[in-house]
Amino acid sequence: MSVMGNIKIFSGSAHKALAEEICRHLNVDLGRSTAARFSDGEFNFQIDENVRGTDVFIVQPTCPPTDKHLMELLVMQDAFLRASAERITAVIPYFGYARSDKKDRPRVPIAAKMVSNLITTAGADRVLTIDLHASQIQGFFDIPVDHLYAAPVIVDYFRENPIDNLVVVAPDTGGAERARAYAKRLDAGLALCDKRRERANEADVMNVVGDVAGKNCLIVDDMCDTGGTICKVAKALHDAGANEVLACFTHAVLSGKAAENISTSYLKKVIVTNTIPLGEAVSSLVDSGRIEVLSVGKLLASAINSIHDETSVSSLFI
Repeated sequence: MSVMGNIKIFSGSAHKALAEEICRHLNVDLGRSTAARFSDGEFNFQIDENVRGTDVFIVQPTCPPTDKHLMELLVMQDAFLRASAERITAVIPYFGYARSDKKDRPRVPIAAKMVSNLITTAGADRVLTIDLHASQIQGFFDIPVDHLYAAPVIVDYFRENPIDNLVVVAPDTGGAERARAYAKRLDAGLALCDKRRERANEADVMNVVGDVAGKNCLIVDDMCDTGGTICKVAKALHDAGANEVLACFTHAVLSGKAAENISTSYLKKVIVTNTIPLGEAVSSLVDSGRIEVLSVGKLLASAINSIHDETSVSSLFI
């Protein structure tokens, strides 16, 4: 669908800094709106400029507190729908509830499908997101989904800051394809960890598959929540004779004891992107250089420009 109106970028409360960065890359002003909450906590939103016939992009990762930010996105979409925007694109750098993508146990929901239905029903014409936890979530939507990858941003960083004798490591068998793609681009070796729990109530056993002795290892994953698994992988690599262990992941959820887990782990450095604003709990690790944050603002701005101009988004994957 071709849209003749101008690009309009709006932001919810989840990550206004990222929305402002996108606007700088596109040389546009952030859309004017008023967001507040009633005394009972209900979200109240009003658009403060004319958006009739425009191409609206709402930047709102559904990061913690996920329910709050998701509801904001839905209410905002409804406002733009009723204000006669010609097209509404939900820009969701981090898609919450993505881990609930299948019915792998009795009597559990597929929450990712439910959330996709909510976003579509609330008025989104398309979705722009980065590194879904499971690629099949794209199929949960009945509207177009532009699924970007942070790999070009992260790979460029390691090309500019090369690591000798590098082995890329998948933290589990499910991440082997992602790790293989990084290894190919960085001309590095490949290894993976096989996580097993031998008995109930016993700690996981990490078996390293591949040669990591004397090598510098880079653990690659799409997200990190509490950091428990990635720190166990780092220990397993250290025990297997790895030299230095680094990690990179797109979505820095970093909840619970993540800061403590990383600070006491064998991880020398962690590279993340700004799809999610980092909380105060990990700010000290950023200040010390233990965690380094790369920006996906330019990547998202390029995708938004391509969507508006009806040109290829897949060229951004290279």
